[in-house]
Amino acid sequence: MDTQLDIRQNVSLKDYSTMRLGGNAAYLVDIHDRNELKQAVAWAEQAKLPVLMIGGGSNIIWRDEGFSGLIMVNKIMRFEEQQEDEENYYVTVGAGENWDSVVARTVQKGMTGIEALSLIPGTAGATPIQNVGAYGQEIAQTLVSVEVFDLHTKQMMTIPAMDCAFSYRNSRFKSGDRGRFLITGLTLHLMHANPVPPFYGEVQAYFEQNGIAEPTPQALRDAVIAIRQAKLPDPATIPNTGSFFANPIIDEGTLAQLQADNGGNIPHWPQPDGSVKIPAAWLVEQAGLKGVHDTETGMATWQNQALVLVNEHAETTAQLLTFKQKIVDKVQATFTITLMQEPELLP
Repeated sequence: MDTQLDIRQNVSLKDYSTMRLGGNAAYLVDIHDRNELKQAVAWAEQAKLPVLMIGGGSNIIWRDEGFSGLIMVNKIMRFEEQQEDEENYYVTVGAGENWDSVVARTVQKGMTGIEALSLIPGTAGATPIQNVGAYGQEIAQTLVSVEVFDLHTKQMMTIPAMDCAFSYRNSRFKSGDRGRFLITGLTLHLMHANPVPPFYGEVQAYFEQNGIAEPTPQALRDAVIAIRQAKLPDPATIPNTGSFFANPIIDEGTLAQLQADNGGNIPHWPQPDGSVKIPAAWLVEQAGLKGVHDTETGMATWQNQALVLVNEHAETTAQLLTFKQKIVDKVQATFTITLMQEPELLP
């Protein structure tokens, strides 16, 4: 092994997912800069081992079989600011930076663009992978480019946002080029301005309750933090990976049929392309699965947010996936909609 790299053997992956499940990694190493990244990739290549790079583990489900290669934990830190003029502000961050800390630092400067993504756990490098979004903002709206190491060419490169193939909770990093690029940093374009309405209902309600007529980025961050803390368990103390299912996107005809079949109004958000997004949490709740404690699997749905699956005393990922399938099957039987899992099942 390279003496400059502290490569550990046979490491439990339960400590590298906020769901606290999964097998062991054959090898694991912390990566602090691009040089260490290149060394680790070269070491794995020489040993003929596959590689995976992870961040905080807040959107990862590990298989019980573990991983037979080298896990690289991204600890690349960086925060560089460039103010172009009074309105335009660019920030380049290392992929290993804590995401909420990045949001906090930009909000302190009065910048809008990512404040609705407050309190989302994990690292900055994870945000482009599934085009992280919440409360009306998503990373694709502010991302300028992603800095990556290309495992095909063994070169560093910069991928502009337009080439990331962003869609709802998806990107080329999660789909077509899954596993090819190791994200080392990203550059965001933010605006020195106040967030623009309309706001999500819960956010608007917070503003009204607190007498906020013209919300600042800080006010929106405060609102989102308050809402998330009221609804979501802290993964540091209660094992979970946040929202387990993506909000389904359907066409207007399907929505009309659902409303006819279910006797009334189903909450929904019209999308720019004419499609309609409906809340997965509502579907799970209407299927009678909010606050369910499953003794067979040791899993539960959180009492304040049906989308969050909580590991109460499960010991295997197989138990989690069994519980997940129960939810998918019940929602499918009730609404003829198939819920899609958000956290990535690795490897």
